[in-house]
Amino acid sequence: MTTITDSIDINTKPNNIFNWFNSIQENYKEWHPDHVLARWVRGESFEVGLILYVEEYIHGDLHKLQFKITEIVENQLIKYKTKFPMSLIYPRGAFIVHPLNGGCKFTAELEFRFGWLIQKIARKRYLAFQKHMEEEGKNLKMILERNENRSGK
Repeated sequence: MTTITDSIDINTKPNNIFNWFNSIQENYKEWHPDHVLARWVRGESFEVGLILYVEEYIHGDLHKLQFKITEIVENQLIKYKTKFPMSLIYPRGAFIVHPLNGGCKFTAELEFRFGWLIQKIARKRYLAFQKHMEEEGKNLKMILERNENRSGK
């Protein structure tokens, strides 16, 4: 397995990140210009066992994905598994939040099966996933810090 990881410092409290994720259906398109939609297939927020369906463009291709939430630690961690058929390529991921100097560090992780092989035969696609995750981190920082400044906290 190979894991793509992207981390960014965000000047907001961990609970603000979790509140934002709990409204993912409303926030998904704002998060990244290549995001098309997000909707809960089962459930209405991030809870263990619930399933989120998303559509997004990566490397110019529309990806239709379902994620099953496997672990939640309030204001710290969201783990998920991708559902078949994408689970054959990238089986799981996580969003991790650590408090940091009045703000927090947000980390996104995505595991790839056959990572060394994917990097060789589909390098552009692999790099596109890395770039997409990086952009999501920067966009989340911008959105949450803008909200933080508006609320005057």
